[in-house]
Amino acid sequence: MSKDFREKLQEKGLKVTPQRVAIFEAVLALDNHPTADDIIAFIKTDYPNISVGTVYKVLDTFVENKLVKKVKTEKDIMRYDPYLTNHHHLYCAETERIEDFEDEKLNELIGDYFKKNRIKNFKIQDIKLQITGKFKINKLKK
Repeated sequence: MSKDFREKLQEKGLKVTPQRVAIFEAVLALDNHPTADDIIAFIKTDYPNISVGTVYKVLDTFVENKLVKKVKTEKDIMRYDPYLTNHHHLYCAETERIEDFEDEKLNELIGDYFKKNRIKNFKIQDIKLQITGKFKINKLKK
């Protein structure tokens, strides 16, 4: 586990525990925005006695302390994203695959739009787009 993550835990006043480290490593290793169930299955091999409640509690703590973000699918399944940089998501409604999408021009366009067209009585803190569609699967030609 990176020294950086351990330092982030300490900066937030959180203890560095093997469970927290394992759960964060699982979020990174599983990529593609894993669910809590994915994370539990992944860490059960090294931590067979870890409870489901512990995993959910740690994930909630990570979200509250801005160490990971929650990403909700259209089927209301909660997934976790370790990348805190400003980015959007491409969501395949058919396979539920989520890919990160970064585009500075799009960010500028959205930012400029809302600077000019403020929403009355509302302060925007963050803007994330989830673009829903279907990924094309390239089939090998025989």
